[in-house]
Order: sequence, then C-alpha cells, then structure tokens
Amino acid sequence: MIENSIEKIPDVFLQVPMVNFILLATILFLIGVFGVIIRRNAIIIFMSIELMLNAVNLLLVTFSSYNSDINGQIFVFFIMAVAAAEVAVGLAIIVMIFRNIKTIDTSLLNKLRD
Repeated sequence: MIENSIEKIPDVFLQVPMVNFILLATILFLIGVFGVIIRRNAIIIFMSIELMLNAVNLLLVTFSSYNSDINGQIFVFFIMAVAAAEVAVGLAIIVMIFRNIKTIDTSLLNKLRD
C-alpha cells in the first residue's frame, strides 16, 4: 500500500484555533509597525523590522501547517536568511553612522549631507 503523501494536521495545531495564531501575528506586526513609525533610535527600528518579519514567519508556518504543505515552512528559512543578512549589514551601517555623528538618532541623519 502506498500511503498518501499529504499528512494529517498534527493534533497540537487542532487544539489551538487558527484565529489565535492570526491574532498573535497581527499584534506582533502592528507592534513592529508602530516601533518603526514612532521610535527614532536606529537599533529599535531594526528590532521592529525583525518583529514584523517574525510575524510574517508565524503566519507562513501556521498556514503551512494547517494546509499540510511544507512550502510555507521552506519559505520561512529563506526569510530568516535574508533577515540575518539584513541585520549584519544594518548593524554595520549603524556603527559607521555612530562613528561619524556620535548618535544613532535617525532624526539627526541629515548631518551626513555636510
């Protein structure tokens, strides 16, 4: 007998409704958006961007698990790799900005034009 390649949804996911995952991801994403809009510290802005990426990852894993499809989970690994590269480059830029103007306040970045 050949078994069906599509497996059943794990029982752990059936205990928690999908709506809870969607609400959690929405709240995390909104916290990240407000962090990017309101805060002026460059490190907090990068942390907020990472929070938004993790909210998207949570949704991808949720939908992938509920649909018994692994493609969403594979896509999460690519997002994590891009996020790691973004953090490395972003922190290098922040260090160089701090060396030049002695602050990481994004409202003072117009000093770099001089």
